[in-house]
Amino acid sequence: MDDAAILSLEHQFHLQDVLGEHNWRVDMNAPVFEFTFPSGESLTCESFHFLGSAAPGPASWMWVWANPSGFPEALTQLAGSVRDLGERHGVAELTSAEVPFADLPGAPDMPHNAVGPPTEAAKVLTGRWTSYNGEVGGGTRASFLVEHPAFRLPAPDPARTAGLLQQAVSGLPLTDHRRAVYTYGNLRGLDPAFADDGARLTLSAEGLALTVSFDEYGRVKNVEGTVG
Repeated sequence: MDDAAILSLEHQFHLQDVLGEHNWRVDMNAPVFEFTFPSGESLTCESFHFLGSAAPGPASWMWVWANPSGFPEALTQLAGSVRDLGERHGVAELTSAEVPFADLPGAPDMPHNAVGPPTEAAKVLTGRWTSYNGEVGGGTRASFLVEHPAFRLPAPDPARTAGLLQQAVSGLPLTDHRRAVYTYGNLRGLDPAFADDGARLTLSAEGLALTVSFDEYGRVKNVEGTVG
């Protein structure tokens, strides 16, 4: 969860910027995943992957590969690869067909929160970083990973990156700030490097240089940057 957290948050912020006010529809048989806008324009995903759903009745998350509805293999294959990685590394939440909300990280009590942990895990394990979830009836929410060129992140911007880090450490349930920030920098191509004492981490790229300072408990204390 720490490994996924910050890069996932950045992708979701970018998705909000791209979509704005919108409606969505999915046809599993076609298959088509489409966003439509008040202007009358639409955006159809190049591909999408169904991960599973969170239902309020049983208060559980069900992986799509365990769903008896028989969805096309092309939509469920990615979730199957997450299960295979879970089996290899002994992660019960990734290999159990149905996971009670209480057994998920943070013990969420509502479907819109329960889709988060399995979706975040799927992102970091598969390298697909843009997710979308929506209600599909009776309070149940379905979670997807969606792909389109418009969803790809722009080059890192110093001010936006610093703001992102501050929002992440103040708003996300991170357990290891050092790991979360380092992994984000590595995945984002920001050449992360710790100082010898581990109290500072530098992130750098063309036109960007940030220093993240940590307190004695390993929590982010400050983010400073310069524009090159």
